[in-house]
Amino acid sequence: MNRFFVAFICTVAFTSASVAQNVQRFKIAIFTPLYLDSIFDARGDFRFEKNNFPKYVLPGLEFYQGVQMALDSLEKRGAPLEVFVVDSRGRQSLKQTLARPDLGNVEMFIAQSNSNETKLLAEAAAERKIPFISATLPNDVGVSNNPYFVILNSTLQAHVEGIYRFFQKNHSRDKIVVFTKPGSQEDQLKEHFIEYTNTTASSPLNIKYVNIGSNFTPQILAAHLDSTKRNIVIAGTLDETFAQRLTTHLSSINNTYPVRVIGMPTWDRLNFNKLSGLEIIYTSPFYYNQSTPLENRLVEEFSSTVSTKPSDMFFRGYESTLRFALLLLDAKKDVASNLTRKGNTVITQFDIQPVLKDKTSMTLDYFENKHLYFIKVFGGVKNIIY
Repeated sequence: MNRFFVAFICTVAFTSASVAQNVQRFKIAIFTPLYLDSIFDARGDFRFEKNNFPKYVLPGLEFYQGVQMALDSLEKRGAPLEVFVVDSRGRQSLKQTLARPDLGNVEMFIAQSNSNETKLLAEAAAERKIPFISATLPNDVGVSNNPYFVILNSTLQAHVEGIYRFFQKNHSRDKIVVFTKPGSQEDQLKEHFIEYTNTTASSPLNIKYVNIGSNFTPQILAAHLDSTKRNIVIAGTLDETFAQRLTTHLSSINNTYPVRVIGMPTWDRLNFNKLSGLEIIYTSPFYYNQSTPLENRLVEEFSSTVSTKPSDMFFRGYESTLRFALLLLDAKKDVASNLTRKGNTVITQFDIQPVLKDKTSMTLDYFENKHLYFIKVFGGVKNIIY
């Protein structure tokens, strides 16, 4: 990778050359952490050894590569776009960057961003009355009354609601046990389940909550299970160490206490290959199994450039840019009114719906992707079941 290539991606990433000068161009600003000022010194030399590229740069760089591949596709179509890719870890603060004159009239934000950046971008989008597509952060960062803010990576509450509805459809008469441990995040998860139990229009589920701490044993789990039928177990925490311990212990007693265990979206990063006899299900708003023709082509193009396979960040950069750039081109100045529109599916089946935190006030707080994939892991094989 040379200095010119990396510097270029922080300026105007794409302007369609095939569009006549008098045709209106739609402007998009895309924010991703590239850390250019950290990986190059003042002379423009790379700070690291050739084969020692810093890992903290990779997520943002792969997101950018997905963005660029989507822009290449749009350019071939002659799309009237002007796109600015911004290094959100550059010398300028995000506030300073947003004040740049060339970003003053952009019509859409797309970002791979942390909590603070997401909040700032959401506020700026509301002020400018333009949509902000948060492509990676699964959090509403306390935003309310902002009909321009779109969360693609579904929040924890959306996962709880999706799991609850899945159980209502498939396990309405089963005994359901939530194994959890002390912690603020765990308390929040429990509150989400209880809130949905109290507000669901369908029959509420019979859920038992059991605090087993962090150093539990198979015997402690067995005391809350039934050997005469299949048990439905929910992991009531995002803690991955807890998840590995829980699934390992449940696997060891699965022959006596048959279990279907439901995990959280963080389980997508875990390896369950050694738990061949345990049925595991977890939710995820994204599922890239690299088996479709499009995904295979993208992997081949990516690998031909960097000699490795892409992570999910590459696909998120690609499909968020392609889908919402097409929406902007189609809806023009009325994107905000068309965010829930179906169509323009690239890979993920997004179901973007309005979120009203306070149902009594009927205030639209933001939009969120409500579509979840239910992924089953059994015998080391992953499949979508719902």
